[in-house]
Amino acid sequence: MDARTEHKEDRETPPDLPRERSSARDLAIRYGFLALLLGLIIFFSAFTRGFASPQAAVFILQSVSITGILALGVTATLVVGGFDLSIGSIATSAMMAAAYVMVVWEQGALVAVLACLAIGAIVGLVNGLIICYMRVPDLLATLGMMFLLIGLQRIPTEGRSIATGMTLPDGSTAEGTFSPAFLALGRHRFDLVIENLVPASVVVLIVLAILIWFFLEYTRFGRMMYAVGSNARAAEYAGAPVKAYKIWAYVISGVFASIGGILLAARLGRGDIASGTNLLLDSVAAALIGFAVLGAAKPNAFGTAIGALFVGVLLQGLTMMNVPYYTQDFIKGAVLVIALIFTFALLGRSTR
Repeated sequence: MDARTEHKEDRETPPDLPRERSSARDLAIRYGFLALLLGLIIFFSAFTRGFASPQAAVFILQSVSITGILALGVTATLVVGGFDLSIGSIATSAMMAAAYVMVVWEQGALVAVLACLAIGAIVGLVNGLIICYMRVPDLLATLGMMFLLIGLQRIPTEGRSIATGMTLPDGSTAEGTFSPAFLALGRHRFDLVIENLVPASVVVLIVLAILIWFFLEYTRFGRMMYAVGSNARAAEYAGAPVKAYKIWAYVISGVFASIGGILLAARLGRGDIASGTNLLLDSVAAALIGFAVLGAAKPNAFGTAIGALFVGVLLQGLTMMNVPYYTQDFIKGAVLVIALIFTFALLGRSTR
């Protein structure tokens, strides 16, 4: 072999080092966040007594069930390129409405559930109409709706929580009670290996997560929603009713938020006006973390469910380690920012 042939082979053979770096980067993008979640579970299991138990796992799932459901609704709006800041106030309004229907109006569980779902669908529809036809930016429209609902839900009771025996603004006493069937939505537990282990709210979260995942990934309607979110103008030129898809996304978000409010009311057994304070932030965190799962870099239902689980594991582990509550939001936010920067920075390098 002469020197010229040897030089040619060196030039045609790709170097191994960049290929290995690319492979390691792809693995980090795809599985880095899942590895971080697994590392957290191992760390808390090793250093926190009682964390690695079926009861603790179920408690984590129960604690994230409501925020997870709200996050799945936010994911639907993210898919079409929007964002819904009103989900927390919708959930709180649904909770207050359920309590008002049963305690003040003395109606049954079915009426309360239908009223809550109607509130979620109507608010979502109004959000969609304002954004699509009044051309109000999504953040501003849903932020305004959030403040509107916060004020509206306090008017009937003059800012007080709703419970049996409360004094109404006209001086009368509320005699109604929460229906046992309604309370079962938030308090019933199913048997799984251990009796009374799995809460009904966890089952609802799993069912809704599977439904919205299948809807977004495997139905024409869901794929068109992704097309609208990727390039609305191109989708419109292709004949897609872009405004209709966006409005439906906000209706889905509103209905999911109202389901979260129903479960919250059923768990508490009262209409607590301050109980939905952290729902918005935790739900948005779960939805945004979903971008980093499996390197998707896009809103997706599976990632959102993993994101909700991540938030639950982190908060439960910190609580069991007696970390002060006022530092938990900071740690949660720091982990969220690091995870997103890590994922998007690597993804950006790989696509150059």
